[in-house]
Amino acid sequence: MELYANDTKAHDEARQGEAFESTSPQHHFNKFFYVESYGCAMNFADSEVVASILQNNGYGSTRDESMADLILVNTCSVREKAEQTVRKRLTEFRKLKTVKPGLLVGILGCMAERLKSQLLEEEKLVDIVVGPDAYRTLPDLIAEAGTGHKAVNVILSRDETYGDIAPVRLDSNGISGFVSIMRGCNNMCSFCVVPFTRGRERSRDAFSIVAECRDLFEKGYKEITLLGQNVDSYYWNNPETNASVTFAQLLESVAKIDLGLRVRFSTSHPKDITDEVLFTMAKHPNICKYIHLPVQSGSTRMLQLMNRTYTREWYLSKVARIKEIMPDCSISADIIAGFCTETEEDHQDTMSIMKEANYDYSYMYFYSERPGTLAAKRYKDDIPEEVKKRRLQEIVDVQWVLSNESNKRDVGKTFEVLIEGNSKKSDQEWMGRNSQNKVIVFPKGNHGYKKGDYVQVLVTDFTKGTLLGNVSN
Repeated sequence: MELYANDTKAHDEARQGEAFESTSPQHHFNKFFYVESYGCAMNFADSEVVASILQNNGYGSTRDESMADLILVNTCSVREKAEQTVRKRLTEFRKLKTVKPGLLVGILGCMAERLKSQLLEEEKLVDIVVGPDAYRTLPDLIAEAGTGHKAVNVILSRDETYGDIAPVRLDSNGISGFVSIMRGCNNMCSFCVVPFTRGRERSRDAFSIVAECRDLFEKGYKEITLLGQNVDSYYWNNPETNASVTFAQLLESVAKIDLGLRVRFSTSHPKDITDEVLFTMAKHPNICKYIHLPVQSGSTRMLQLMNRTYTREWYLSKVARIKEIMPDCSISADIIAGFCTETEEDHQDTMSIMKEANYDYSYMYFYSERPGTLAAKRYKDDIPEEVKKRRLQEIVDVQWVLSNESNKRDVGKTFEVLIEGNSKKSDQEWMGRNSQNKVIVFPKGNHGYKKGDYVQVLVTDFTKGTLLGNVSN
């Protein structure tokens, strides 16, 4: 199904709400907001929606918190460490309020949903609490907080997607952009708080997604990442034609905008990624050959306790299918060490599945119980922290070997690299990523390339997390 929206009502509506950056000479703002985002890419994308809403209501963005009339913190509740970081920042902002009367501090996102009363009443850290589905009400909440009242809206929605709001790109490199395609999650993984803080799953209309991606490309962006808690379960039904759109169809429509636009997506749930998606990826060279496929554990017993709805063997068969259809596809994973009742045998199963799946890299954590989750209600968090940390370190050690071997295999290969900017260590080097999502650093030389260009780079060496190379002749 084609999803082009040129000169259509859908395209026009997708552009409504578009705001100029606060640096635009066409706009002079008397009030400014400062926003910090923590957690997943979805939170950063949400902050860009919030920025659009605020700029349309007279607020300019600033990177200097001391200039701000409104400070917002977009939060994550997935892990305890993230919440501790946010509390520390809110305490610092409360001190700033003592020297700047009238300053309002608000909290957005998942942590706002989970700890609203505690943050407002017990600790008095914030003036405004806004859940992930209530960002449209921010102007009214700001006005209410300005009168000295605490302002709260954490009502979850079954249909809010913010599809008609054009995000303001905050701290963007102008090359890579995030586009949210859905919100919420229907997967009740027992360790995860997301279904309770972001609500039920709903998909954004396909026309507005394609229109936003095209608009970004026309503005010079060269790479789009389609975002969702579980992108593979994206499903939108056009109410006018009753035609349905799957994730594979959406992915293809975005890829067809232009061959010069790279397309990525995150995150996939192993149970939902289909052959249709894999064949679509293989068919289009500008759809990146990289899949983040969280495994969480290599033990079938643990996977059942986590309510992941697949077994070890099923997961490995999915990895094999990916490699069969796309031999050059890179795969990464999320892994949790020390979940409830985990034995040494379970732990060994996790390390062995890492080796069998041969991950290029992984995101690894030890389990921290989140209040309100199914695991917190059903199971005892009975693995001592020192055991969790030891198991995590062993998992990290396994992944280091796998990543090192993966990078070694790339030496001598030539990859197309999208230049994202200067390397962290030197302005004489470019940094970019290949289709497999690996960072490649190479000397600028006298080739005349610029940020946003595609370059063929021959890999000559590697470090722990980076490929090193030279422009290929």
